[in-house]
Amino acid sequence: MRTPGWARGAVWYQIFPERFCNGDVTNDPEARWLERPGITGWKVRRWTREWYATDEWEERIGGLRSSIWHRRYGGDLAGIRQKLDYLQQLGVTALYLTPVFMARSAHKYDGASYHHVDPYFGPDPAGDFAALAAVDETEDPRTWIWTRADRALLDLINDVHARGMRIILDGVFNHTGRECFAFKDLLRHGRKSPYANWYRIEEWNDALPHGFKVAGWFGHASLPELARDHDTLAAPVRQYIFNAVRRWMDPHGNGDVQAGVDGWRLDVAFCVPHGFWKEFRAVVKGINPEAYLTGEVIEVAPAYLQGDEFDALMNYPWLTSVVEFFVDRRTRISVETFDRRLREVRNAYPAEATAVMQNLLDSHDTARLATMLMNPDGSFRDWGHYHQFSQALKNARYNVRKPTRDARRRQRLIVLFQMTYLGAPMIYYGDEVGMWGGNDPCCRKPMVWRELTYEAETRGPDGEAHEAEEVVCDDELYDWYRKLIALRRNSPALCEGRFETVLCDNQKQVYVFKREHLRETAVVALNNNEQAVQLDRRALGLTESAVSALTHSRIGQRLVLQPVSGDVFLTRNPGVPSG
Repeated sequence: MRTPGWARGAVWYQIFPERFCNGDVTNDPEARWLERPGITGWKVRRWTREWYATDEWEERIGGLRSSIWHRRYGGDLAGIRQKLDYLQQLGVTALYLTPVFMARSAHKYDGASYHHVDPYFGPDPAGDFAALAAVDETEDPRTWIWTRADRALLDLINDVHARGMRIILDGVFNHTGRECFAFKDLLRHGRKSPYANWYRIEEWNDALPHGFKVAGWFGHASLPELARDHDTLAAPVRQYIFNAVRRWMDPHGNGDVQAGVDGWRLDVAFCVPHGFWKEFRAVVKGINPEAYLTGEVIEVAPAYLQGDEFDALMNYPWLTSVVEFFVDRRTRISVETFDRRLREVRNAYPAEATAVMQNLLDSHDTARLATMLMNPDGSFRDWGHYHQFSQALKNARYNVRKPTRDARRRQRLIVLFQMTYLGAPMIYYGDEVGMWGGNDPCCRKPMVWRELTYEAETRGPDGEAHEAEEVVCDDELYDWYRKLIALRRNSPALCEGRFETVLCDNQKQVYVFKREHLRETAVVALNNNEQAVQLDRRALGLTESAVSALTHSRIGQRLVLQPVSGDVFLTRNPGVPSG
């Protein structure tokens, strides 16, 4: 198995475009493009507005639980371009954007097209809609035009590449939205539609609305599933997807892959047949052999990483063990169990894949890490239970208050582990400045920017008031992320070194491991205990002259780790030239 060389040293940053930055207020969404159009008095929500506070139009349609899904804040591609300096200063090297393609929702997982960017992410929504209405596009790429929003994505890609960074897009190839051109034609023409074989039709029956019943992803009628053909997707669907992929990877059609995206994150990959992913990889790698493919698969799933499908997966099993060891209290696993579970995940995959796995601590589908720490013992391993448990709009007991100092201290320790462990760390936008929130939709708040003044949070999802909690950028936490990212990127051992467990002390709750590279060795010591611990530096292979990479101080006679803290010790291997 061969994975892209650049992915081994990547530090990922996940962006939810609608909530990252509103770079152009002239393209803000309009009520007519909502999933529920025609809401009286609807308007784009002020970026700095208190999250659980409701505006007049929201009260008019039933309050928070009815309206929160129809909020729009105006995040766009211009906003991402404007914040590339910020991202580069933070130290991230690769961006993953959740879907940017045309769709009515805020999240865009209900795509109306794979070959057009949502007009409200671009500079001229009205012009784009008019241009699209004036042409007769089909699934045939010869009929496709380039909108201004499409070109805005190409401009973003160009800017990202000019900085030496990479960018991948979210491919949602299990289903579309009901606004997809193919599904809309199916609704109009039924069996006579040229797209009648594009979807998983469960029943043709003239007595049914539109004359058929279609399978929806996990029963969601708004997300009709694409048709299967044995162990792949139906042929016309495959061809359309592959043409769309070529459009974004080689937009000029001349082999200049620098003008296109660097790969794909594949949504709900476990729902799509393996045969399709094998064909998909062949197409993608045929365009750009250095493209990166990562799949959303919740379980340990080695079948996807045999060299003929993906390069990596979003490493949810790794995250599960992290939560069980660092977050949980009453049900916390032992150090030895933590180490064993990490080893089981590593051993399930080829070494080349393990080195580029996306090690995430949270995402748009989980509570934020800081809020996980406020809600320990949530049975994260039981994904179905956890997903419901962590949604504050469904679980009144879920704590969505501002994280305590203790939660922040634990977040720092977890990030230290993330940035020193084997694989590619991924940051969910805003974690680095202290954002908090429960699972969808509360993990999708507008990004907290230092230059903006935000309303304090004064109430919970049930409307009950509490003392005001300031919403500001946590500069101390940001500096910690930045320091650890720089440490990782500048250390050959932390970027590419092999992994070895050094110490598992269940009583002291201390975990020590080593990352070893030809030129350098890194020893990482983590204290998950509320008490300071003293370690035998010689047993860890450290000399008295060993220097902390975090504090730049020497160990001296003894190595002491403060409560809920860790340290990293780098040594250059003897006989290896410094160059």
